[in-house]
Amino acid sequence: MKIVADLHTHTIASVHAYATALEMITEASELGLYGFAITDHGETMHGYPHPYYFMNLHAIPKVMKGVRVLKGIEANIVDRKGRLDADDSILSNLDICVASLHIPTFKDKVNVNTCTESYLALADNPYVNIIAHSGSPYFKYDFDAVIKRFAECGKVIEINNSSIKHKPDFHPNCKEIAKLCMKHGCRVSVDTDAHFITQLGRAEEALKFLEDLNFPEELVINSSVKNFESYLNELNIPLR
Repeated sequence: MKIVADLHTHTIASVHAYATALEMITEASELGLYGFAITDHGETMHGYPHPYYFMNLHAIPKVMKGVRVLKGIEANIVDRKGRLDADDSILSNLDICVASLHIPTFKDKVNVNTCTESYLALADNPYVNIIAHSGSPYFKYDFDAVIKRFAECGKVIEINNSSIKHKPDFHPNCKEIAKLCMKHGCRVSVDTDAHFITQLGRAEEALKFLEDLNFPEELVINSSVKNFESYLNELNIPLR
């Protein structure tokens, strides 16, 4: 298995990342990726880009150096109601929305109930496409109930290479999540969460993790051009 697109990446606009959009596009081209998504952080993360940044992402061509460049955001989930730190006016202007929980940005008390409630509410948000790095032991939730609901609502669960590679305490949760995705037919996206060009598109650890579980390739939206184009068509996003 491989990935043909990387749908969770950051540029210098997120401050704690270190490459420009052009550098990321160039690297994606040299790697032979079909596409990738620029998903810088929403406004509750330290050093976030101004909302104008997201409104003006259309300035970057849809296709550059042979790479399909998706304009997106990593929106932070801010409370148990599943609210995000990006207005619908911003989200409706983008190709893709990755949503995630982070310690600095979640305002309610963290426990299994609040995280479960938050994710179940998020499932009904039509702008949210991918749920990122949800294997965090800090934000544990009712995996079975939430993943079943995500599958019903067409949401995609991310298998985050950075989590698999650098955070062994995520592994038990990620394994349970992946098994439940197989059980409920919930699709996944294997992404790098790249913060520099040397991470972009390099998801070997996450791919091996899934292969060891005999995870079906047809449930991985970015495992082939066919799967990825089918997903873009589903979202009414132009291929080229």
